Amino acid sequence: MGSFGGVSADEYARFMGRFSTPLAVEFATVGLEGVDADARLLDVGCGPGMLTLELVTRRGPAAVSAADPEPAFVEATEELCPGVDVRVAEAEHLPFADGEFGATLAQLVVHFMSDPVRGVTQMGRVTAPGGRVSACVWDHAGDGGPLSTFWRVARRLDDGVRGEAGLSGAAPGQLVDIFRRAGLADVTQTVVECTVSFRDFADWWDPFLLGVGPAGRYVATLDRGEVARLETALRDELGDGAFTVTARAWTAVGTPA
Repeated sequence: MGSFGGVSADEYARFMGRFSTPLAVEFATVGLEGVDADARLLDVGCGPGMLTLELVTRRGPAAVSAADPEPAFVEATEELCPGVDVRVAEAEHLPFADGEFGATLAQLVVHFMSDPVRGVTQMGRVTAPGGRVSACVWDHAGDGGPLSTFWRVARRLDDGVRGEAGLSGAAPGQLVDIFRRAGLADVTQTVVECTVSFRDFADWWDPFLLGVGPAGRYVATLDRGEVARLETALRDELGDGAFTVTARAWTAVGTPA
């Protein structure tokens, strides 16, 4: 499974937490639909704990476990969610027993797995028969992700920009295909959305300078003049006043076969 190596939990939270925190509310509703109130829950690729905290809020810490390959993220989740069983582990190698959970969820993780099919297969393995396996990925391919404006403007200035449209699960139907190849049954696709407000352009732009994720790493490759050129082009696009960004994510849900 891929990582955000070298990025602190605080930096990740400042950059993507502003979107993944409200997304967790919507995604948890999908992931827990029909799941028994006393079922155990697993957050795969928990990062610094945005979805974990939402699950704890709904079901309590004793019902929730979480895993992430980054020790710094595991530590942050433990601090945010006392009482939760949080382990350092990749999605492809989950250290949990077969059928241990009534629901297993992966928010914004599948596209960073080194082997998405194996990762989702593991999610199915640790989920009880009749349980619920869910994952979501931003709609990067459909220009509906939280960073779509950034990538669109960056591509206008630099033909070599790859962006995130090619990541696994970022286009309609891709998550469903991964779930089916992982052996899950009754797989369905839905869409979840969240809207985030920004005070001004700087409120939106400054976290891009932290080096987090593909966008942050791309900015880090630019020299000072190129960064200024990109910032100016984005400011022209978004303006200096308050604005909102609505981001859309594909969600796949299935059950262990």
